[in-house]
Amino acid sequence: MPAQQRRRKLVGEINVVPYIDVMLVLLVIFMITAPLLKEGVKVDLPKAGAKPIDPNELAKHEPLIVTVDAQGRLYVNIGRNADQPVSEETAATRTAALLRRDPETPVLVRADSTVPYGAVVKAMVLLQGAGASKVGLLTDPKNARPKPAAAGSN
Repeated sequence: MPAQQRRRKLVGEINVVPYIDVMLVLLVIFMITAPLLKEGVKVDLPKAGAKPIDPNELAKHEPLIVTVDAQGRLYVNIGRNADQPVSEETAATRTAALLRRDPETPVLVRADSTVPYGAVVKAMVLLQGAGASKVGLLTDPKNARPKPAAAGSN
């Protein structure tokens, strides 16, 4: 009976190496996809020497951005499918709902430089009709530095 008395104790350790491997793979995936998700709808913003937005205001309230692409379609950065075009009614409804929850939300229009002026004004009027008291326009800095050319011998 001595064999029965010498029972082996259970080991209460967990091998965490596979979990670390999975976490590193997920980290790499998220690092690659995060910049792609941030881009959203591709527009060619006009260049202007406007004063930049105060970063403290953006830290307090995430801005509502309505994008007008080159074809004049509207995109809203809140709600489901921010990268899908929405109707004017949907844009107005989402804007009104957000401004009812947080009236201090900055409202901005991001329009392609090739969009007719009338389409931009139409988007601004739509936002004001939904309750936005101030509507800003997003632009690229006028004095943006061009990418440096590769050095080579001539």
